[in-house]
Amino acid sequence: MRQILLAPGADELTYEIRGIVKKAKLIEKLGKEITWENIGDPIQKNNRIPSWMKDIVTELVQDDKTYGYADSKGMLKTREFLADLNNKRNGVKITAEDILFFNGLGDAIARLYQFLIPTARIIGPSPAYSTHSSAEAAHANTFPITYKLDPANNWYPDMDDLYNKVKYNPNIVGLLIINPDNPTGMVYPREVMEQFVSIAREFNLLIIADEIYQNITYNGYDAIPLSEVIGDLPGISLKGISKEFPWPGSRCGWMEFYNREASSEFDKLCTTLDNAKMIEVCSTMLPQLAIPKIMSHPEYSAYRKKANARIGQRSRIMEEVLKDVPGIMFNKTKGAFYNTIVFDEKVLNAKQYLPVEDQRVKGYLDQWLNEEDMPHDKRFVYNLLAAEGICVVPVSSFCSNLRGFRVTLLEEDEEKFRDTFTRIANCIRKYLASA
Repeated sequence: MRQILLAPGADELTYEIRGIVKKAKLIEKLGKEITWENIGDPIQKNNRIPSWMKDIVTELVQDDKTYGYADSKGMLKTREFLADLNNKRNGVKITAEDILFFNGLGDAIARLYQFLIPTARIIGPSPAYSTHSSAEAAHANTFPITYKLDPANNWYPDMDDLYNKVKYNPNIVGLLIINPDNPTGMVYPREVMEQFVSIAREFNLLIIADEIYQNITYNGYDAIPLSEVIGDLPGISLKGISKEFPWPGSRCGWMEFYNREASSEFDKLCTTLDNAKMIEVCSTMLPQLAIPKIMSHPEYSAYRKKANARIGQRSRIMEEVLKDVPGIMFNKTKGAFYNTIVFDEKVLNAKQYLPVEDQRVKGYLDQWLNEEDMPHDKRFVYNLLAAEGICVVPVSSFCSNLRGFRVTLLEEDEEKFRDTFTRIANCIRKYLASA
């Protein structure tokens, strides 16, 4: 072409969570059953939407007005409902004008980074959720900046690492928190949230909190909302319904702006995001209309509690199966529906393997393992896929120097769930003993 087309940061737009699906599909075409543990889609894992929720959506679909444009910022009654939910807490107060809807949080995240100048950096956690880290790196035309989450300390952040990176990099203008966390399943206690706020206050940072899993906690843990601890600092909360209802196909997420008046630069960013949505016209109307009807339904609270309890039970099954497996570091899952298992240092090497009986699958595996400089956890993940048909995601693809893999807690059939993780545990033992 006459000129190069892509900015350097475009190379960072990778998504191994879905990328590994292409390899799994090749095996599936050979007639092999695949156990999908790569993505957080409750519907794929046999989650049943309650009839009362379907009735609400069915009723809305019968109304012709549902088929029109929504308000550019999002339906006013829905934004008023969500603002009221926030304002019932002991924290910063907002109005409907502080809420902006998007076509899913992926859309919101992309828009947020789109309007930052390339030198303005947002530091986020590592292991990192790929949508955030890829978008931040692409906008900056370089690698993402991250702070460490420590698997030896319940996946809590290494605050010294965070503090020093912020202190010595004046380009960092914002701090990203994912709570509950994807991919680790960690939930931050209040004191950790307050430490984040303290660092943001000292260095005059914007705080961004991805809180899409805020209402998915269990085993006695609760997620502290950003709005309760942020005080008078500028902040953005990212929320949605794809995991909570769950309705991932709705593509419905929103931003909540906290303390717009705290900074003229922050207010300009919020205004720009508002204006960009007006140019786009609007986000999808149907799920917006459903939100207040579903979340205020008399059965909703009990429905969510039961769903959380089931995830909590599966987390205990996972702990029972994996906690004593040698060669790995296992942390209990507290929120969301993921767990990240990390291999101990130096237990992995390039000679390890799992036996694959089907020579057609073995042929695919041999091709995949030819990838140059492949991280050792990715080699394990490919072996697990070829040998057992279990599709997981390597930790190295989450912008991390750790080696391990992420799984989900979504399978509703507890017998099948236990079988899957028993197979994973057995494969870990075989793999580590193979060389």
